[in-house]
Amino acid sequence: QVQLVESGGGLVQAGGSLRLSCAASGRTFSGYAMGWFRQAPGKEREFVAAISRSSRSGFSTYYADSVKGRFTISRDNAKNTVYLQMNSLEPEDTGVYYCAAGSVTAVETLYDYWGQGTQVTVSS
Repeated sequence: QVQLVESGGGLVQAGGSLRLSCAASGRTFSGYAMGWFRQAPGKEREFVAAISRSSRSGFSTYYADSVKGRFTISRDNAKNTVYLQMNSLEPEDTGVYYCAAGSVTAVETLYDYWGQGTQVTVSS
């Protein structure tokens, strides 16, 4: 079992930045690929970014086209934490952001564990 707790959300003006954190507890964090999803009001949840589990060659990262060049996913296995650095935020980035463990894909059903989410609101 893995428990995930997101933090770092809030209200920011367009063009601003936020860094989300997802703290994991339970089973070995380094053995899990991690992802971030988001859900805007009235819309389905969508993939944002993912990072592979630890390997000798380092980590691989994956992004939705809508956030490429603006968002960066990273992880600190010593702290059991995955981050999402969000720059150049746009009102369209508004939503609840969820951390998930278990995959590097955009397919929600392939993730085993989910956090409760943190609200991000970008004002124009």
